[in-house]
Amino acid sequence: MQNHPRVPPRVLTVAGSDSGGGAGIQADLKTMLALGVHGMSVLTAVTAQNSQGVQGAWELPADAVRAQFRSVVDDIGAEAVKTGMLATAELVDTVAELLAGVQAPVVVDPVSVSKHGDPLLAASALDSVRTKLLPRATVATPNTDEVAQLTGVRVSAEEDLRRAAEAVLEFGPRWALIKGGHLDGDAVDLLTDGAEEHWLRAGRLDNRHTHGTGCTLASAIAAQLAKGQSVPEAVTAAKEYVTGAIAAGFPLGRGIGPVDHGWVVGSRSAGRNGWAQPDHRPAPERET
Repeated sequence: MQNHPRVPPRVLTVAGSDSGGGAGIQADLKTMLALGVHGMSVLTAVTAQNSQGVQGAWELPADAVRAQFRSVVDDIGAEAVKTGMLATAELVDTVAELLAGVQAPVVVDPVSVSKHGDPLLAASALDSVRTKLLPRATVATPNTDEVAQLTGVRVSAEEDLRRAAEAVLEFGPRWALIKGGHLDGDAVDLLTDGAEEHWLRAGRLDNRHTHGTGCTLASAIAAQLAKGQSVPEAVTAAKEYVTGAIAAGFPLGRGIGPVDHGWVVGSRSAGRNGWAQPDHRPAPERET
């Protein structure tokens, strides 16, 4: 594609829909817009979902996923790709096959369970994630529950993160980002390629409205990679963005509300019809 000063970097998300707007494709596109890239989408599944959980999920046919992907990539192209909810082994296999022809960096968020504990990936698809999808990843971003499902490694404390990362790297991603947000204490993540380590810390925030955190982080990483940042730079910037989004998360419905994807461009604290600039959030500590 011919370069033009007004054309932003292009990022493709391959994921499911969240009808409540806090996670999935909706969170991905909001994140990409907030971070200054052009978001595009391949829809893999539709969910009936709100602040209280997932009431239903329906995956799309593999042919529909393949057609969407080819339509976007063959015409517009992409400078980074992010994958989220893929639902079934057939869809995992299909997406892995499509990614084999992509030269752009790929961020794999191996989504298996929703914030509320609802299953979003068939158990029969785990082996396809291990053997076909993870080897395509520039960065894999599992949380501790997903690490346990994929590798059998249980993470109960910060010192377990290194062992978890080693187990994930055995499946072939270039980098593993093990998210320790479910652990006690600070929100600590470990990024490693097996040779170098980056420990990313952010203070624990007193806000229960965290729906969409994983989708948002993975999309933010993809956005920064599309801008030309290195993996450690992209992950550090994405961690800062998602920390601010969690701090600004707001109540919605009767359950867990979403993070605020637009916190970097404005805050709803000015009132129903007004906008005010957000508080400046400190960057997470980085230990190398």
